[in-house]
Amino acid sequence: MRVREDEVIRPDGGPGIYGVVEIRPSVGVVAINERDEVALVGQWRYSVNRYSWEIPRGGSYPGEIDMLEVAKRELAEEAGLRAEHWQRLGSVDNCNGVADDTQTLYLASGLSITARNLDPEEEIAVQWQPFEAALQMAMDGRITEVCSVAALFRVAIMRSLKEPDGLGKY
Repeated sequence: MRVREDEVIRPDGGPGIYGVVEIRPSVGVVAINERDEVALVGQWRYSVNRYSWEIPRGGSYPGEIDMLEVAKRELAEEAGLRAEHWQRLGSVDNCNGVADDTQTLYLASGLSITARNLDPEEEIAVQWQPFEAALQMAMDGRITEVCSVAALFRVAIMRSLKEPDGLGKY
């Protein structure tokens, strides 16, 4: 991560400074098992001073340009899972008023267990929630991390468009 300050001309014509947080591209994964449960990861988030439930997600390393490979790595590292099927859900801008981070979202299924490999600064719990319960957590504020909320809602909308009764499953 890097922070830069750019000298700019504001919309009113005056000079100004605009700060930008530069962050490597990141990924988020909605991993759904055969029981229609979502893997959620929980950890203490220092920046907001609270515990946070999220989908598995994380950033790329220098030289990593294939976001699907980054998603596969992050799912294994954080949740101890690998997936047979992957679907790209699109990308979202993370806090685009101050940061240049773009997060690519994926839906993963056909899950199997693999070794976890947490980063040294991570202490992550894994819990499984029925998809509808995870969606409710995003609705009622138990999941607040923006990319997790966006990814869960994208899957819910895709499901509602796929089946007339709105109950379609992947």
